[in-house]
This record gives sequence, C-alpha cells and structure tokens, in this order.
Amino acid sequence: MKEITLDTKISEILNERPELEQTLLGLSPAFAKLQSPLLRKTVARVTSVKQAAAIAGINSSHMLTMLRKAAGMEVMAEGDDGAEAEHLLAIPCPEWFIEEQIKYRFDASGVLEAGNVPMGRIIDDAKKLLVGEIYLFTTPFVPAPIIEILENKGYYVWSRRVEGVVENYVIRLKLV
Repeated sequence: MKEITLDTKISEILNERPELEQTLLGLSPAFAKLQSPLLRKTVARVTSVKQAAAIAGINSSHMLTMLRKAAGMEVMAEGDDGAEAEHLLAIPCPEWFIEEQIKYRFDASGVLEAGNVPMGRIIDDAKKLLVGEIYLFTTPFVPAPIIEILENKGYYVWSRRVEGVVENYVIRLKLV
C-alpha cells in the first residue's frame, strides 16, 4: 500500500486496506456513515484524511497517526496542525454576510441521517445564485470537502456553529 498522508483519499485507504474501516469507526462515530456504499463511492472518493478529520471534529495528525499505526506504517512526528473544522469555524463574520440576502435554504441533516449524500443538491443550489445572493445550508458537522469544492468553483463560504448545527453560508460575489 502506498503511504497514508493527510492528502490520501479515504476511498483509497478503504479500497487497499478494508480492515482500516474499524480504525476509522474507533476514532469517531461520524465514520459509521462510510458503511453506506453510496457514501463510499461519492464522498469518500473526494475526502482526504485531513478533511475527514475535520468532519469528525478530531485532530487530523492524531487520525493520521492511528491509520498509519493500524496499517503497520512508520508513525510520523505528530504535529499540531489543528482540526480543519475548528479553523473554518474560527473565521469571523465576513463583510458580505447580510442575513436579508439569503435566497435559498437547505437543511442537509435529514439527507445525511438517511445515509445519502447532499453534495449534488448543495452544488446545484449554489449554481442558482445570482451575484450577491446567499445560500444557507445546515449540517451536523463542518462539511470541509463541500466547502473546498465550492471555493474551488469561485464561491465564498462562511460557516458558524449555532445551537449544535453548522450553518454554511455561500455567496457568489462575481460571475465566474
């Protein structure tokens, strides 16, 4: 098996070393959703170890260490890069955020609880935005892979935790 790094995709790990699923399950109950064949084919293919740690709210260096140990690989020095999720939630409210500009809303929790992937709907909804309009989607965790995809498509995203859910605000500030 090739080296497991913070950039290794979860699907690569599970395809090459299916027994590491137990390690993931031991790290966080959030990884139980990986038992869904649909999530494995979709989300796991685009989610790195670092992003998965952010979703689960755990330290990515710790997760990497545990996966490497379980795979019989040399453990790298554990740096404190912090969880990506906490970094995303620490960003202050941007100037572009105006609550009255929210045009679309979507609670992805039900979709996730049913074992399905809301990524397609979220991306499709974002495409509907006109310049200056905001799309709000809520999730039970910071959806780091979706945020990265949206930002790579030219959207701006700001996330905050409110009463146990993560509110993710997406805006298009210019036509791409």
